Amino acid sequence: MSRVLDVQNVEKYYGNKGNLTKAIDNISFFVEKGEFVGIMGASGSGKTTLLNCISTIDRVTSGKIWINQKDITKLKGNDLNRFRSRELGFVFQDFNLLDTMTAYENIALALTIQKVRPADVDRRVRKIAESLEIIDVLYKYPWQMSGGQKQRVASARAIVTEPQLILADEPTGSLDSKAARMLLECFERLNWSMQATILMVTHDAFTASYADRILFIKDGKLFNELIKGKDSRKVFFNKIIDVVTLLGGELNDVI
Repeated sequence: MSRVLDVQNVEKYYGNKGNLTKAIDNISFFVEKGEFVGIMGASGSGKTTLLNCISTIDRVTSGKIWINQKDITKLKGNDLNRFRSRELGFVFQDFNLLDTMTAYENIALALTIQKVRPADVDRRVRKIAESLEIIDVLYKYPWQMSGGQKQRVASARAIVTEPQLILADEPTGSLDSKAARMLLECFERLNWSMQATILMVTHDAFTASYADRILFIKDGKLFNELIKGKDSRKVFFNKIIDVVTLLGGELNDVI
């Protein structure tokens, strides 16, 4: 297997000399092609900061991040914009769909920017919409969709460009339990059928139990790691709960 993501000795500080806060403390890990990896940690643990650095939204203070054998900590300007649009897919908690566009147009936009031929755009949009079971909402606007439908449209938009890495930030945070389960089952199918590589930040043990491997962060450091292996999702869920308890996290958000 090849490494899609390689995080090496990353540190991130905020503030100035008189008031420095270390958000990430010498974290190293990697993600292989086709893995579905979750990152968990209590509020303020550094998990979102880490995702922001990997997604190029924020810059590391020290260390290196390689995506598809490219050191993203050195990219700037147009090179960074091109890399972000071609190599990364983003799924946000609040969907970030364009209200003036239909689901089809929201999904197709990234392909249009990449100057993909119209016939190929249509084929790829319909293929991903079928995988995520949103064919029936392709010509609806975001305000006409449920939260679960909007999140699956947002996921289709992230995946349709076939990025090297899909980054999901609390993707089920705005969904009810039924919609969350449908989205996570779609993630599973995409991971299995398309070998999509997914890195997902979540505070929720139920959501995390769909991943193959979980990295736990505490006070900006890697605290523990769990690998699902041949465990059922229920067994893996219980193991996650055990680690979350050690972390001192809140369990009342578990679905």
